[in-house]
Amino acid sequence: MTVIAVFNQKGGVGKTTTAVNLAAALARRGHRTTGIDLDPQAQFGSTVGITAASGDDSLYGLFQRSRPLREMIQMTASGIGIIPSHVEMSKVDALYGKGYNAINKLNLGLKAENAEGEVHHWVLDCSPVVGVLSLNAIFACDGIIVPMSADYLSIKGAIQIQKTLKALELVLKRRVNRRYLLTRYDSRRRLSRNVLLMAEKEFGTDVCRTLIAENVSLAESPLMNKTIFEHAPSSRGAKDYDALMNELIADGFI
Repeated sequence: MTVIAVFNQKGGVGKTTTAVNLAAALARRGHRTTGIDLDPQAQFGSTVGITAASGDDSLYGLFQRSRPLREMIQMTASGIGIIPSHVEMSKVDALYGKGYNAINKLNLGLKAENAEGEVHHWVLDCSPVVGVLSLNAIFACDGIIVPMSADYLSIKGAIQIQKTLKALELVLKRRVNRRYLLTRYDSRRRLSRNVLLMAEKEFGTDVCRTLIAENVSLAESPLMNKTIFEHAPSSRGAKDYDALMNELIADGFI
């Protein structure tokens, strides 16, 4: 089992696009893969046409009554399982606080699934807010992917995450494995090249060698409720996310 969280404290960086297409890339390789939407905006599920009829059918059911994760999984046509989000998940911080039991809830739920014996990969699409839901993802994950669009503000958001992770390592008693992924990259633009150099200087070998290029098909696929591999399998976007998955597997990140 590998649990990958996709997280940035800045919006509009390709976070959900990356989470959806990483899950799809794993599923295409024959791995049982489920995406969990931890953002109350519920974009992960809606991107592939999956919604929760009620809060209980989302991850909120885990917090509210310790509902097993397997009961909330909905399958997509592409073979990805999805546990969607719901607006009721915005209540989690207020209702359950930030004590250890609250922020370790997802970790325990995933371990219960792992005890079933079947190899199962999980991709967590995090809220951009550092609250109970994002902390659950950090406590549960084996590694974090931090998408950064090719602009200076994204780098600032990634630096803030680095500080957050370092602070949490004292509690976790381990270094969370991480990769910084540059998205919406355009090699013709000096800004994109400069941001890549800044990222490599700041994060070193934790920066992914694969770059996700600016691509119209990636922008179109959520409108079709499809992954990039369903919508435009020959596109640059599909090739980039396939290459990213190859890199993450080769490096032992997955």
